Amino acid sequence: MNIIEQAAKRLEELRRAGVDIPWAAAGTNEAEVLATPHAAVAHAAAALPAPALAHPSAHPLAPAAAAPAATPLRVVSSEPAAAVPEAVPARPAPARTSRDRRSKEVQLDMDLLLRQGYLVRETSQSLLADQLRIIKRPLLRNVHPEGGAATLRRPNLVLVTSALPGEGKTFFAVNLAMSIAMEVDHSVLLVDADVVRPAVLQRCGIKPTQGLMDVLCNPSLDLADVMLKTNVPKLSILPAGTAMKQSSEMLASGAMDRLLDELAQKYSDRIVIFDAPPLLPTTESRVLASRMGQVLMVVEANRTEQSRVAQAYAALEHCPVVMSVLNKTSASKATAGYGYGYGADMSALAR
Repeated sequence: MNIIEQAAKRLEELRRAGVDIPWAAAGTNEAEVLATPHAAVAHAAAALPAPALAHPSAHPLAPAAAAPAATPLRVVSSEPAAAVPEAVPARPAPARTSRDRRSKEVQLDMDLLLRQGYLVRETSQSLLADQLRIIKRPLLRNVHPEGGAATLRRPNLVLVTSALPGEGKTFFAVNLAMSIAMEVDHSVLLVDADVVRPAVLQRCGIKPTQGLMDVLCNPSLDLADVMLKTNVPKLSILPAGTAMKQSSEMLASGAMDRLLDELAQKYSDRIVIFDAPPLLPTTESRVLASRMGQVLMVVEANRTEQSRVAQAYAALEHCPVVMSVLNKTSASKATAGYGYGYGADMSALAR
């Protein structure tokens, strides 16, 4: 009797003894069984001494206690051998998305702002705070008009400028951002768009860093890469970024228009305030103003000539909403906050 016949005989005896052999089901051809990875097991079963089969409860591969001494067998497991996994090449790290990116956090120097006369939490009940509340209310109403009023394009984008340098536009822009950050239903992004002479970071005690111009020039940069989250709740800052000679052309580019769309649409509750260059000595503000929903022009009281103010307004004639803020109005030291006073004409010049 050859080895295949011996194995077939033993398998039949195991079946009759009631032993379940999952890898050799009834009706399976014995030659096929021996051709499988379990052939070594079949050989082991064929070599088992006959007394082991007298005990149905015994494992077919376990020697019975009454079995005569025999040459030790190498028992092979009846479980299929685990496949050895092939080496899988490492995948490259996925590209970061805007959702994965987090804005850098910075600390505004609140003591420095307080000494310079800016609005902070400690002065939220001052005359300056009340004046800013009066000024910001029409701006916020234009963002979410009531009674079915016609809506503006990009109403949450607000440009702050002046006719000439030194009229207080940056002081006003920072204060307006601070005031809006105190709102319950709105957050605010302050953009230093005075790319020729940026001043926002210096006023707030923050070191210069990448910002607006870098995003426009480098498509791989995202707003979240350069935006600064501050220690003032609901207030973030977008720095001016790296200075360049073609700043006016970049602000007039399609990249800037797409960036403005993103700022206007991504967060409907966010007001974006642009501290822009003066209108008359530069061209950047005129380019930006044409793309804004609302424009606020700061005029220094008792200093800026009327003819210069008229020239500045003429440069804004195509803007849908232009409002004026009279800065540094006369007031007694006891009531003027920190030496600044605002007067606003929010209706006569709105168009």
